[in-house]
Amino acid sequence: MQGRARYACRVTTPGRLDLHDLTREELRLQFVRWGFSPVHAARLWAYLYLELAEDFSSMPELPAKVLARLETEARIGVLPTALETDSSDGFTRKYLLALPDAERIETVLMRFTGRVTACISSQVGCAMGCVFCATGQMGYTRHLTPGEIVAQAVHVARALRHLPPPKTFSAEPVPDDSAIASASPKPPDPPTSPAPCASPASHALPKPLVSHISPASSASTVPTTSVAGNASPSGKRHVLHDTSPERRLRNIVLMGMGEPLHNYEAVMHAIDILRDPNGLALAAERITLSTVGVVPGILRLAQERRPLHLAVSLHAATQAERAALVPAARKWPLDELMAACRTYSETTGRRIFYEWTLIEGKNDTPEQARAVGTLLRGLPAQVNLIPLNPTAGYDGVPTHTAAAKAFQRILADEFSLPSTVRQRRGIDIAAGCGQLAVAERH
Repeated sequence: MQGRARYACRVTTPGRLDLHDLTREELRLQFVRWGFSPVHAARLWAYLYLELAEDFSSMPELPAKVLARLETEARIGVLPTALETDSSDGFTRKYLLALPDAERIETVLMRFTGRVTACISSQVGCAMGCVFCATGQMGYTRHLTPGEIVAQAVHVARALRHLPPPKTFSAEPVPDDSAIASASPKPPDPPTSPAPCASPASHALPKPLVSHISPASSASTVPTTSVAGNASPSGKRHVLHDTSPERRLRNIVLMGMGEPLHNYEAVMHAIDILRDPNGLALAAERITLSTVGVVPGILRLAQERRPLHLAVSLHAATQAERAALVPAARKWPLDELMAACRTYSETTGRRIFYEWTLIEGKNDTPEQARAVGTLLRGLPAQVNLIPLNPTAGYDGVPTHTAAAKAFQRILADEFSLPSTVRQRRGIDIAAGCGQLAVAERH
């Protein structure tokens, strides 16, 4: 494991307004309340999300009176890096980020052919208590604010400007950007009537999945810097530095520390900021939210028709087996969860990605494959099979490749269910959810 501690961190002031907490419209209204022109708010927004500025001294276009007000009453919620680890293959980099109250959260940068994904956290710790999850073993501390969620994506976007590209890239990703092997019968047809608030494109089913790691293109040097950018209100161009795919954050997966639907308001507010077309401009179909099965949150997502991908952590096909792995199943039993998932798919027309952690001898058998196939029969579904990422607090071991392939084949041949086996990324840097935070505490 390659790592370096960086504890000489910038100190932020929690009492000030975190600018990353605000949507573009909220920032405009704040400037109006301060008696400043909305033009200056637009300039500030460009500095935050196009220039990725870390401090107010990097904003020469803003008038002195605006900067003075910002220095007094606001802050840019930069999250200092307490610890950074790099995988030996160059594809994965994990950051342990420091919060103003001295808590720590994890963010992971993953690079694939032609695109980059950030895995971000939504809470400090987690209240769901999944027995095989390092974050679940930590327990719950607090929710993250919208700004702390947004700041993780900004951190990755900023880091991409300075990182050298890996010599080769990993395979073409699926929506959660972490699977490489697939068994894909013809997927269910897309819905005929997409959700009213989403474009039809956001309901297109994912591209066919690949079953190999693609070599990189012959060019392995740092791409040429581009000067393309958005014009500021003053007519100047805000430089985007490098718009090549390997340098641009394209995908977000809310699969880090915490349960996103337990922190619903903050997570959705952050997603609105990340999707702003004048900022990081992350497309809704490039955002995946993973939940342990918080039924009220799933139903609310359906009601609001949020145009993002939903992944549900299933892990077992009976209530008793699931409750043993996922304590939250005692509050939201399996039958209630599946009813909520059915409502979600019927309301939004979207397919759900069901996550299944493969634990040797526990839930990786042919009988278990048939059980999950039966459970999902008739639903627009894809199964993401995830070999267990071992943690100190759980004595299970990951399944073998042969068992995973047999599991896939049963889903495909007997139930026509598409599935993937997720690539285990960053094993050498404790990239699994919560692992680095737990290690740092000890």
